[in-house]
Amino acid sequence: PGVGPITALAYVLTMGEVSRFPRGKQVASYLGLIPREHSSGGRQKLGAITKQGNRMMRMLLMEAAQSAVRLDPQFRKEYLHRCHSKPKAVAKVAAARKLAIRLYWMLRTQKRYPAVVRIESSPRVPLVSAS
Repeated sequence: PGVGPITALAYVLTMGEVSRFPRGKQVASYLGLIPREHSSGGRQKLGAITKQGNRMMRMLLMEAAQSAVRLDPQFRKEYLHRCHSKPKAVAKVAAARKLAIRLYWMLRTQKRYPAVVRIESSPRVPLVSAS
């Protein structure tokens, strides 16, 4: 949900061959959707996102994540849960990161969205409709 033909095309062209990423975390890092780390001694502080990836792709993923929050009940639940403890901008970036990783797994496993959601969810979570 939330990903149309333009976002999908941009994602495929930006990512290239997805087999070069062994994990979803590396995809998020490539797109610049992970927090910057400031470490000193035994102290670790996470800052704003790194913004190292393609700026247009990040913007498209943010827009798609906003649509996914409106359309997908599970996405909305996780977004609202995160909004209770973090600013809305942080929750939006987290939703975009989650969406980017789901798109990565769709490309990597050649499965449709509901099957990818089932893989990362527990068996108790109902399957999201394919519409």
